[in-house]
Amino acid sequence: MGNVGSIQNMLKHLGVESVISSQISEIQSADKLILSGVGAFDTAVKNIHERNLLPALNHRVLKEKKPVLGICLGMQLLTQRSEEGKLAGLGWIEGETIRFKLDGSQKLKVPHMGWNPVAVQKESPLFQEMPAEPRFYFVHSYHVVCKKEDALCTTHHGYDFVSAVEKENIYGTQFHPEKSHKFGLQLLKNFAERV
Repeated sequence: MGNVGSIQNMLKHLGVESVISSQISEIQSADKLILSGVGAFDTAVKNIHERNLLPALNHRVLKEKKPVLGICLGMQLLTQRSEEGKLAGLGWIEGETIRFKLDGSQKLKVPHMGWNPVAVQKESPLFQEMPAEPRFYFVHSYHVVCKKEDALCTTHHGYDFVSAVEKENIYGTQFHPEKSHKFGLQLLKNFAERV
């Protein structure tokens, strides 16, 4: 689910070989994984379960410590649960996904759409050699709430929310690097080469 074609095009532009797949054998042989997603939380979780991907994903990410990058809904799936659905998330990041709770006084809209700067909270290989004042493209109504030590970036939309996470080999971005021009290109390059 999601902009897998756009992500693959960005990787191709970088000279990075990639395969779009839901085959267990390809997941088991991948050097790195990207979990993209657009749509509803429960639908994405059902897709993972219906394809029997969870055991392979858990083994690769939690036991073998292969790097994984969750993008948009893919980042939300890293958490334990979401207000958007009833099914359990992957639980790789301790936290939950909640809907924006804006008080109305700022006249901001949900979904949060458009370009926004991110404030990087800690050193990360994802942000090495990033152009100055990184800005990324967002389209989302929900965001992740997690432990402070797992928050990689924050962004402001009515209030500061976690816009990227990092925990050991597990990375996630609420924004879409595949739609974020030079900033997204550098982030995907870093994921491919530095993580």
